[in-house]
Amino acid sequence: QAFLCVTSTLSMAVFRDGFALEELVEEMKKQSPGLSFGPLQPDGRIAVRGSFPALRALREFLLLKAKSLSGEDRKEGRSHQRPRRKLQEHRGAAEMKNSTGDAQGEKQELVLDTDVYLYMSCFHPKALQAKHVEISAATQGDITTVCIQGAGRRAGAAPGLRARKTIEDCSVELQRVLRKERISFGERSRAERQRFRQLCERLKPRFPAVLLVPCDSHVDVVGTSADVFGFTEEVKR
Repeated sequence: QAFLCVTSTLSMAVFRDGFALEELVEEMKKQSPGLSFGPLQPDGRIAVRGSFPALRALREFLLLKAKSLSGEDRKEGRSHQRPRRKLQEHRGAAEMKNSTGDAQGEKQELVLDTDVYLYMSCFHPKALQAKHVEISAATQGDITTVCIQGAGRRAGAAPGLRARKTIEDCSVELQRVLRKERISFGERSRAERQRFRQLCERLKPRFPAVLLVPCDSHVDVVGTSADVFGFTEEVKR
């Protein structure tokens, strides 16, 4: 099986003004013992590796930390009138946000493995389509964040929740059955790499359920275990 874990690089610099980053990282390790943490870099970046559920839990933990930090900032007014003005401004922003939510529906976010998302969008596009919602995606390396936004005033939260469940169910099933094999170009010349890509494209019709993800230095082959094995064996031949 594939896609059992992923590596994500987190930027902790946003917490620098409110926390000692080394202590925050130690707290993260205690909060998420199933994750593997790399060394904290001088610019505040840290690599984290683990399963998607564990990474999602860590993300929620950091969001709570960020909210607590912003809450402390609001409490640090220098006069009695300044905090009161900030509270009024905050209340106005919250009302504007709520009215926008009523008009456009609630927003949901899902974090998927990028290869799983690409495979889903290619072979299961209906999972990423739904009535009364707008579904968009932003890819950052190995992770793709899918945003589900209600598209109608009267739609409410139900269409977004249904769309989220459809995507989650499809993602879980794909993670269970998919494998990925990387065919590296090694030290081949640009012309040889191009011929290699053309060979893969010529073989593709024989394996219609295989997804090819071409890159400068390699081609990723994504599909079921049998399809990926058969495809890579044909390439070797």
